[in-house]
Amino acid sequence: MKLKILSIILFYPLFCVSQSDDKHEDLIIITGDTIPKPYINLNEVILFQPLSFDTYDAAKKYAILRSRTYKVYPYAKLAADRLKTLNDRLKLIEKNKQKRKYLRRLEKFTYEEFEKDLKKLSRSQGKILIKLIHRQTGQTTHNLIKELRNSFKARIYQTTASFFKLSLKIEYDPKSNYEDYLIEDILLRAFSSGKLDQQPTALDYDLDELFKYWKKKKDKEVENKKSLMRYRIIG
Repeated sequence: MKLKILSIILFYPLFCVSQSDDKHEDLIIITGDTIPKPYINLNEVILFQPLSFDTYDAAKKYAILRSRTYKVYPYAKLAADRLKTLNDRLKLIEKNKQKRKYLRRLEKFTYEEFEKDLKKLSRSQGKILIKLIHRQTGQTTHNLIKELRNSFKARIYQTTASFFKLSLKIEYDPKSNYEDYLIEDILLRAFSSGKLDQQPTALDYDLDELFKYWKKKKDKEVENKKSLMRYRIIG
């Protein structure tokens, strides 16, 4: 059942892929004369704050979170792509009855399509996937089900998810959730290095501002812990 909850938002689309063979010229031609460009095209370089952790356990947790994020991000990206295609297709279907029939058939097909892959996801990976779907679409999984199916279906899936200690209402919020901030950091570094394919997101964040915010907050927490330390003289 957990599998069906995760697969509900990975809709199967009908789409066409177009390719372009446009090439950037490195020469300027003026009245028959060929003149080299006075500049060189360079790829954009993004500088990230250096990663540092206070403890080995913290670094280990980051590495585990990175591995989980790498695994589920492609599903969230696919969900966003298919959601857009689905919405475009639903606009062409006028009758609500036909829309419901189409969505039921689509749900069954999607469940079968991703059954093997999603069965391998752990609860922690499922939780990250739900967050990333919110990041990519701007809507929680619960709201997507409610909008595309109905409120009753959304309640059923939410209740079932709770048995696995998951919530389809989870939001992605790096400004208030430290783990989400780390996920954002992981994603942007992966996009920059080419380890993951970047997709425009419905939620946009400034990583530098997030870094400053969480650094200040973590430094303050350390200071508070030090101020709470008490020493006792024995003897």
